[in-house]
Amino acid sequence: QVQLVESGGGLVQAGGSLRLSCAASGRTFGYSAMGWFRQAPGKEREFVAAISWSGVGTSYADSVKGRFTISRSSAKNTVYLQMNSLKPEDTATYYCASGFGAMSYLGKQYEYWGQGTQVTVSS
Repeated sequence: QVQLVESGGGLVQAGGSLRLSCAASGRTFGYSAMGWFRQAPGKEREFVAAISWSGVGTSYADSVKGRFTISRSSAKNTVYLQMNSLKPEDTATYYCASGFGAMSYLGKQYEYWGQGTQVTVSS
């Protein structure tokens, strides 16, 4: 069983930055692809970023490419999402997810999910 706990969300002005963290329990973190997804009120969950188990491969949604950076620390069993140049449309609950397969933009490829952390960007 893997447990994921997100942190780092909050209220920030447009143009600001936040860094989200996702701490994972369990010994399989080093073999798991990790992803970040988000869901705004009234909208479907959408892919944000993913990173391979090795950390070498990354993938981003077009809407965040060049502004967000995903990374991971095997020593800390943690995956991060550095978010810069935030926009009001980035407002959402952000979820991290863990999966044993290849990194993917598809939520169904991930077996475990965190509870989410709220990010609110004011204009």
